[in-house]
Amino acid sequence: MTRLPRRWYITAIFLLSLLTLAWLLRRLNESTYLRPAGLRFGPRYVNKLPTTQPRDFIDIQFKFGVETDSDRDIRELRRAQVKEVLERAWSGYKQYAWLKDELQPIAGSYATTFGGWGATLVDSLDTLWIMGMKEEFEVAVNASATIDFSHSDSETINVFETTIRYLGGYLGAYDISDGAYPVLLIKAVEVGELLYKAFDTPNRMPVTRWNWGAALSGEFQEASDTALVAELGSLTLEFTRLSQLTSDSKYYDAVYTIMQAFERSQRNTKVPGLWPTVVNAKALTFTGTHFTIGGMADSVYEYLPKEYMLLGGTISFYKPMYERALLAMKSVIFFRPMVPNPLEAEHSRREAMSTDPFADTVDRPSSPVAAADVLLPGVAMWDTRRNKLTRAPEGQHLGCFAGGMVALAAKVFGTESEDIPIAQRLVNGCIWAYESMPTGIMPEVFHVVPCEDAQSCNYDRDKWYEGILQRQRITDKDVQELVPEEKINLLIKERGLEPGYTAIDNTKYILRPEAIESIFVLYRLTGNKELLEAGWRMFEAIDRNTATSFGNSAIHDVTVRPPFKPQKEDRMESFWLAETLKYFYLLFSGPDLVSLDKFVL
Repeated sequence: MTRLPRRWYITAIFLLSLLTLAWLLRRLNESTYLRPAGLRFGPRYVNKLPTTQPRDFIDIQFKFGVETDSDRDIRELRRAQVKEVLERAWSGYKQYAWLKDELQPIAGSYATTFGGWGATLVDSLDTLWIMGMKEEFEVAVNASATIDFSHSDSETINVFETTIRYLGGYLGAYDISDGAYPVLLIKAVEVGELLYKAFDTPNRMPVTRWNWGAALSGEFQEASDTALVAELGSLTLEFTRLSQLTSDSKYYDAVYTIMQAFERSQRNTKVPGLWPTVVNAKALTFTGTHFTIGGMADSVYEYLPKEYMLLGGTISFYKPMYERALLAMKSVIFFRPMVPNPLEAEHSRREAMSTDPFADTVDRPSSPVAAADVLLPGVAMWDTRRNKLTRAPEGQHLGCFAGGMVALAAKVFGTESEDIPIAQRLVNGCIWAYESMPTGIMPEVFHVVPCEDAQSCNYDRDKWYEGILQRQRITDKDVQELVPEEKINLLIKERGLEPGYTAIDNTKYILRPEAIESIFVLYRLTGNKELLEAGWRMFEAIDRNTATSFGNSAIHDVTVRPPFKPQKEDRMESFWLAETLKYFYLLFSGPDLVSLDKFVL
């Protein structure tokens, strides 16, 4: 056996060392080695923010022409009225709930709902700036700088809600004011550092309902085996933006790790493309059987195209993730409800409520929405016993974000011809749900009659009646003994069922923003002026039914018919000022104010 010269061994070892060093340098270029102090399960490597040249998204907004004097006068008058409502609510908050989470707008008191750190104050900062209330903004900034995030009377905090209301509130205000108030970023880092410790688990998945005091004292923690998918998958925008502003990639790495797990699982769920509403974050399994893009899931889908935009398109997997999700939505989530035209609706209403003395007193708008132009997001469920998918025609106010999401993604990903019409139909669905109610406000959750044929679907009163009987559970013996038509008419009147609806599962309206947000986004992307009118009708209906002396209140029942008024619930969540009124104001502002070419909202 011939023995190789010793120098050959030395050369081979040297080359192997060079290759190993090159690999390590490449890995370090992608990641930074880190074992953070104070963390039990800190990441070995931190994925760095992308350094490739980002793409500019500068051609998203519609190219608006010159506005007529009359159009400008109407728009500015409406915008001023929106601002007056904001000023009333902000004044009530300052007087009765300053530095508290929420105003109780009837009692003139406050509620602690999100850690007690002043959720409305922080969440509303960017709205104050956008509406030109600079003095109020500076007072609020100075007050928010005093918040102590190391103390709370709440034993458990919701990591998702804390992220969007506090971290998002500080970052949004810092960006909209062009970095002129450095204390906002300082406070954002404080919140980010606190929340980062929720990721200190064996698999680096955050504890979404977090006993933060125990965690900070060093107790072992791990992710939940029953986490809501939205709370786990909707942290990307805020954490990514914090990394961009601080040049500290650890926040980005935390959420990128989550989304890698989502990407790996997306094709393997019971509905490929969608994730179940409840997931096992501890074992990282996605075997749930309930699928929706409404409550408990909505923002995980909304954030996919927005995160792609925020990163300038440099992380490619967000685009196919969204495309797979949208394909599944088109297949099993979006559905066409059997919607009557205004004449058919009025005829059915009169028949059902012929004995109601107030049946003809509701002033309903002449909506431009045609029955054929309506889509709603529904629910899909996997039947494990039958091994098949079932669908439910359930509508939710939270699902109204979908129209804006589909429209924005269509512009970003170049699918306008196919997807903008779908976005318009989704927005139309929410407009119809608002305008079909006697208050002019959409209920929180409801069921309708789905079309059997999405292409041809005429309104059929008998199918509506049949759907009511199938949906409603009747326990009253006297009602059971009525003949079918009498029974149905009684159910329609007692349960506030407008034509097409088979159940109003949750009659509340809690000042939610999703419908007006999608109207605003779609208007800025298409220039469709009918959306301005629909938005204004929506605003008038909401303020008419929710206004109080100190602000606006959630209401208990949107099906109440005039001359009666819905009962108010004495709650005004922070998103009323932070989102709902902001989008109403932006809808009636010029297109250069918070341009979608410049900001990811």
